[in-house]
Amino acid sequence: ANFRLIAATNANVDQALRDGKVREDLYFRISAIILKVVPLRARPGDIPLLRDYFLEKYGRRYQTGRKTLSASANSLLIQNQWPGNVRELENAIERGVLVSKGAEITPRDLPESLREDTSDAAPASIQPPRTLAEIERLAILQTLDSTNWNKRKAADILGVYRPTLYSK
Repeated sequence: ANFRLIAATNANVDQALRDGKVREDLYFRISAIILKVVPLRARPGDIPLLRDYFLEKYGRRYQTGRKTLSASANSLLIQNQWPGNVRELENAIERGVLVSKGAEITPRDLPESLREDTSDAAPASIQPPRTLAEIERLAILQTLDSTNWNKRKAADILGVYRPTLYSK
């Protein structure tokens, strides 16, 4: 037989090997190429791209037309820690598309757990290790996203001139 095997896990494989939960001989046979994907909470810059993709996907599937998110709903998406990763984000967007009455999805249209998690949570913190350039990039992306990519508003919020924002 000639085939390719793709396996995925959310467990720490190194720890599982040490604990004897994964057989070493099996691991070495299937570990020719290893891809480690960091959780969504560690890459908030991906949220706007995924959000737009899911909005289009579910707008088409349910024939609701292209919906948008209100600034406050958008802020909820950015601030959430996403323990369920991309699947949780996808489910939240799908629910918003189905539940929203108009063309705009509001926080009320998103899952209750999403609204509860961010209401009591501390302000979003930066996960170390991050360089200053990465922190700046995240701040710019989050601000642009919360202003629906209105560069003038984002520049005002960030306290920089618009040309400076463009260059960054």
